[in-house]
Order: sequence, then C-alpha cells, then structure tokens
Amino acid sequence: MASLVRWEPFRDMLTLRDMMDRMFEEGVFRPLVSLAPWTEGSLAVDMYETDDSVVVKTAIPGVKAEDIDVSVAGDILTIKAETREEEEVKRENYLRRERRFGSYCRSVTLPGGLETDKAEADYTNGILTLTFPKAEEVKPKSIKITTR
Repeated sequence: MASLVRWEPFRDMLTLRDMMDRMFEEGVFRPLVSLAPWTEGSLAVDMYETDDSVVVKTAIPGVKAEDIDVSVAGDILTIKAETREEEEVKRENYLRRERRFGSYCRSVTLPGGLETDKAEADYTNGILTLTFPKAEEVKPKSIKITTR
C-alpha cells in the first residue's frame, strides 16, 4: 500500500551559512572532487553511434601508437597510454612545465550487440578512433508495407 508524503520544498535547501561552512571545510582542508568523469591521468572519450557501428574517439597527443594499449573484456573498453619525456632538463632550468608525462587510462562500457573481434583502430594526428561494427541482429531493419 502506498503512503502519501507531504512535499516540503524548503526541507532540502541549505541555508547560506551551511553552504559557506561546507565550502570552507571541503575547499580549504581537502581538495574539491571533480564532477568530470575523467580526471588527471585519464582520457576524455567521445562515443557515438552510426547505422552500422559504434565509434569511440579520444585525443592522445604526443604518444606513439606502440605505447597505446586497447582491450575489450566483455562490454568494457579499456584504453591505456604512456608518454615518456624526450630529454632530460634540470628542474631549476625550467621556466614553465605544463606538459604531463606518465600513464593514462580510461575504461568505458560499450553498448551491447557489437562485434568487438572485428573492431578497427586508427591513430592519426594524436586522435585514436575505434570503430566497433554492430552485429546483424542489432542493425535496424526496414519492413516494406504493401497495400491491397
């Protein structure tokens, strides 16, 4: 049996003082948590669907193709990459250092009905493009209508 609960719009609202207290506690004493699904050391991924396939793109500039590892386990796609520093420069000689060297990793869930064993990978100008063909039973089929 369902019970009715009276809606109180102000119940869930915080006062300005509570929000300021929370901001100082979280922002000053511990780092703020990013709301982005990727963080430093991770890769931003674009995924879109066409009639015949699902395409995944990610930018991995400055990485050689042999330093990229792509794997699929079940419906989880994992992309790993590693960048290495080209030359050794003493730390005190740097005026600015913003490029990141190290490893990157990102895992995403692929939609069902893909033929992952027939996937194609292309790495051009720092953009990795993965194309996963759809299985025949997943592709939309058109049904012709006849009139009598």
